[in-house]
Amino acid sequence: MRERINNQIRASEVRVISNEGVNLGVLSIKEALAQANALGLDLIEISPNTKPPIVKIAEYGKYKYEQNKKLKKAKAGAKTTETKAIQIKIGTGDNDLALKARKASEWLKEGHRIKVELFLSGRSKYMPDAFLKERLDRVLHLITENYKIAEDYKKGPKGPTITIEKDKGVIIAPISKTIE
Repeated sequence: MRERINNQIRASEVRVISNEGVNLGVLSIKEALAQANALGLDLIEISPNTKPPIVKIAEYGKYKYEQNKKLKKAKAGAKTTETKAIQIKIGTGDNDLALKARKASEWLKEGHRIKVELFLSGRSKYMPDAFLKERLDRVLHLITENYKIAEDYKKGPKGPTITIEKDKGVIIAPISKTIE
């Protein structure tokens, strides 16, 4: 989005903010332009969708520089998370499930989201949903990191899927059972 400056501003009345950040109130566009010209600065439309539009008296080049600086700082602070996928089948063995769960735990520790997919082929596509969910839960029980369900069970083209992500909340201690 490119800001309108000086004579490009279309509104007849504008709310003016001075270069020190003081609200000067609602003025006609001619009065606002006259004030900006008297200071040797530009009139920059910073919020065109409000009634009346908000303009700022400032040097345009310096204003653009500050905006770019803020944008770069925001981009640098943003952390990208990737959605990793783990695919299992109905007959996947316990050792393979443990290996995949260990990898999922590593990814959760790094902060990634994980999509666990149950790949169905042939007649296994017509098995009861409760059985298929139980097969997906086998992997979820082996994951050691704390997680929360980001997207609940969904039927996809390959089979049911569930998406989990790291739970930043309270660490829950495992329940210990006593044998009597």
